[in-house]
Amino acid sequence: MCDGGRVSAVAVRSAQKFDVAPLAAVLGRAFADDPVTKWVIPDAARRARALPRMFAALTRHHHLHGGGADVAVGGTGVGGTGVGAAALWDGPGRWKQTPAEELRMLPMLLLAFGRHLSRGRQVVDLMKEHHPDEPHWYLAVIGSDPVVRGGGYGHALMRSRLEQVDAEHAPAYLESSNPDNIPYYARFGFEVTGEVRLPDDGPVMTLMWRRPR
Repeated sequence: MCDGGRVSAVAVRSAQKFDVAPLAAVLGRAFADDPVTKWVIPDAARRARALPRMFAALTRHHHLHGGGADVAVGGTGVGGTGVGAAALWDGPGRWKQTPAEELRMLPMLLLAFGRHLSRGRQVVDLMKEHHPDEPHWYLAVIGSDPVVRGGGYGHALMRSRLEQVDAEHAPAYLESSNPDNIPYYARFGFEVTGEVRLPDDGPVMTLMWRRPR
């Protein structure tokens, strides 16, 4: 997960169907140099093509209809779509994709990952294995476009959804795919609860839990 600081003139709203392409493009750029995505797809050019397709599939077939896709828009430095950052959440009991969702996503994921799909599946399987059983809000993905990183887009996204989480007195959970982001999530109340190392000398994913408030 990638992100940045704080600023004014940023608005958060639920993503709509017309947001899927710009949202996926922003997240693709946000995760272009992420340790886990680099482990899954080492080639930078292939990764740049694959990530937007993956995020589009996840958003369109899982997060969008579940009401967990948010975008931060506005401010300066954002392109014509206005989307500077995006977050994909799952509400309590909704983090598992249904077999029908997985089937609908499969063609796009095959196109995106090709021969690297097995590595992507390893990551997903490890995440599922360590996912907590207690009902919670799950922050699957958050990222800011590098051109506006530090402009408050991610901060606005986190605060907006965490207000709902706190109103429900619910816990929240995430996996940080980049150790540099751990202090950022800690500022929002997430605490490190464990680590998962990917095979073949792969990077570490840090598991983080936020207690109910």
